Amino acid sequence: MPTIRVRAARDDEYTVWMPLWRGYQAFYEVDIADEVSRTTWQRFFDAAEPMHCDFVEVDGVVRGLVHSIDHCSCWLKESSCYLQDLFVAPDCRGLGLGRRLIEHVYAQAKARGCARVHWLTHESNAEAMKLYDRIADKPGFVQYRKAL
Repeated sequence: MPTIRVRAARDDEYTVWMPLWRGYQAFYEVDIADEVSRTTWQRFFDAAEPMHCDFVEVDGVVRGLVHSIDHCSCWLKESSCYLQDLFVAPDCRGLGLGRRLIEHVYAQAKARGCARVHWLTHESNAEAMKLYDRIADKPGFVQYRKAL
């Protein structure tokens, strides 16, 4: 059995993060500018920003990431946590790493005083939704957006 560990990313691990971040972008067929990625990375380590980056390791090698953002809500007194990005290296899928990352976000968000964790996924992400349907509720909302 491999040794699996979830932990916070460190500010000196940009080169560890970037290939996974690029893999996530490739999965969703987007190309985020390097300048935006550098800014995102810096925000994870800025105490004034409510953003978090965590890694999952398999036998000491980082094989997945999760990003989350705490925010206020008009529906709750406590904060909510938006799980924005989740990615596991393709050759490590099926090991339960996605579930471990989500459960880590649940625990960390609860420790920070959040009352809820929520996220979106693309409707074509059927394999991931099998997991999501087991570990979270699907409220039935549809997302709308407009780029400005």
